[in-house]
This record gives sequence, structure tokens and C-alpha cells, in this order.
Amino acid sequence: MLDLRLYMLQRLSALVMAPLVLGHLALMIYAVQGGISAGEILARTQGSLGWALYYGLFLVAAAIHAAIGLRVILAETLTLRNRPLLDLFTLAVGAVFLMLGLRALHAVTLA
Repeated sequence: MLDLRLYMLQRLSALVMAPLVLGHLALMIYAVQGGISAGEILARTQGSLGWALYYGLFLVAAAIHAAIGLRVILAETLTLRNRPLLDLFTLAVGAVFLMLGLRALHAVTLA
């Protein structure tokens, strides 16, 4: 039952990430085509609550998606029998990804 819930959560996170990634890529291509440098893009997005929410949503979805994916890979390749340990590891990895992402988001968007 837990595997089904994690499967659905991973698919939901992919559903959230897909339009965010496409939007990011489209905006970056548009900006670069318009002659805007990466530094200028960063300068324009700093302090923006909208960009912070946009990338914050992406990083939450990415942390969930990656942690569940790593859990599946470990379970399949190592044939782990200690499921509680695997679940704890998954939570820890997800928390680390989320913490690192929030730190980066704060450094480049809200600083």
C-alpha cells in the first residue's frame, strides 16, 4: 500500500514539475534570444516573491520526486529487506534535497 502511495506521489510531483520546467526553459530561451544575460536575469528575479514561489514549488516537487526515485532504485538493486530503514533513508534524502534547494533559493532569489 505504501508503494502505491509513493508511486502516485512521484507521478503527481512529475505532473507539477513538467509545466514548471517547460516554463523555465521557454523563458530562458526568450530572454537569451532577447540578449539578456544570466546575470541580468538573476538580478531581475532577486527579491521577487513570484519567482520565489515558482522555484520553491519546483524544488519541493523535485525533492519529493528524486527521493522516491532513489528509494525505488535502492529497493530494486539492493533487494533490501529492511523496509523501515529504506523508508527512513528516503525521508532523510528528501529532507536534505529540500534543505539544499531552499538554501539555494534563498541565496539567489530572496537575498
